[in-house]
Amino acid sequence: MNPVRDFDPRHFFARQPPENLLCSPAIMNNTEFDVLVVGAGPGGYPAALKAAQLGKRVAIVEREHVGGVCLNSGCVPTKTLLASAECALKVRDAAVFGVDAALGRVDYAAMLARKNAVTQKLRNGILGLLKKAGVTLVQGTARLEDATRVSVAGQWFSARHIILATGSSPLVPAFLPRHPRVMDSTAFLNSLDALPRRLAILGGGVIGCEFACMAAALGAKVTLVEKLNDILPMIDADLRRVLKKHLASLGVTIHTGAALEDIAATDAEVTGRVGDEKISADILLVSIGRKTNLDGLGLENAGLAPNAQGRIETDAWGRTPVPSIFAVGDINAASPQLAHFATAQATVAVEKIAGRRVTPETLCPACIFTFPEIATVGLTEEQARTRGRDVRVSKFPFLALGKALAINETDGFVKWVADAGSGQLLGAHVVGPHATELIATAALAIRNELTAAEAARTIHAHPTLSEAWMEAAQEI
Repeated sequence: MNPVRDFDPRHFFARQPPENLLCSPAIMNNTEFDVLVVGAGPGGYPAALKAAQLGKRVAIVEREHVGGVCLNSGCVPTKTLLASAECALKVRDAAVFGVDAALGRVDYAAMLARKNAVTQKLRNGILGLLKKAGVTLVQGTARLEDATRVSVAGQWFSARHIILATGSSPLVPAFLPRHPRVMDSTAFLNSLDALPRRLAILGGGVIGCEFACMAAALGAKVTLVEKLNDILPMIDADLRRVLKKHLASLGVTIHTGAALEDIAATDAEVTGRVGDEKISADILLVSIGRKTNLDGLGLENAGLAPNAQGRIETDAWGRTPVPSIFAVGDINAASPQLAHFATAQATVAVEKIAGRRVTPETLCPACIFTFPEIATVGLTEEQARTRGRDVRVSKFPFLALGKALAINETDGFVKWVADAGSGQLLGAHVVGPHATELIATAALAIRNELTAAEAARTIHAHPTLSEAWMEAAQEI
């Protein structure tokens, strides 16, 4: 069941060109629109569809594939490979369920083919939706010429309102060697046809931890290096402890609190040093953050400039200081840089443009597709106390649930954070099976300002994993 082998740069394959989009600037006749969207990712294409639904004449400009990073080199392909890795783990433990899986084997090339098929199917779906909605799709790189005009390949388009949704790209610092063995997450997903036998990951954030789980589950020897004192520092410490235990069980070596230094890449391997320990790998995956895609966009022509963090300041509805221009998704200074938040921002921006009364959403769940999964929404216990709130906290372990025992996934727990006086639910955190699905229940409760008592009295189906929320609420 080991699909890994020595990495060979010859295994790179050429990146496929963008699909033929609906229009090319060279053949455009109508160049005047009510709304023009720049970028067809999870912020851009929902904005275009919503604007068309509200009766606007809409165009959207995309330089690569529709769906953006999320669909083509981020959320969807990563989760597709993680699903394959999870299946491999299930096969490994099949004997627990009374199933003989002795002949099971892993084919990484087949996993990649499935990943590509999934993304292509979703791309085709988006193209079909845009066409059905009457959205004009323009292929090329957009540049702002002023507050109401955009050029693409020398042709100018005008619009009463412009929505910028250009997203972000992996950050690869200049100090790292430029070599085929040193790659970002996009290259890892799209430029390999074999999983490296030894994988070093620089960065213990969401991307680094997800790739560590996927590769280790498929048999790679993974070393994770995080300069900060712990991985995933933004989440509840209780959740981190469970994940680190599972990473160790997968054979992942974690170094925290020290930088990866003396990095060198040759045709044979990548090497580096953490403290006194030498690190060697076939591939170094760089996952230390992302940078906004604003270079060459011509913000200055429209009277805009990014802030010190390289993002665009807006009001609560996504409107920039230039009233005709909105910014949503990763480039928005208020965005947590999550695909689903970009979609929510896009909807709010379009409804504002249409003159509708709309209240922007601020509560946003965050999901990490590791083994086990992690999800969180609202305040952590530490955040609530820092804000001067007197809180009560309750946890309930999956080990005590019949459904968790039945599916042999008992590690982890759910955790409520509630106001000690009123019982109002302020935050929810979960690590364990199907955490990324379970968090929606908690988000709904927190958004509607429910109390722990109300959550405890709500009848939950049995046997289910969601019962954990009810059980935990009963202890507040």
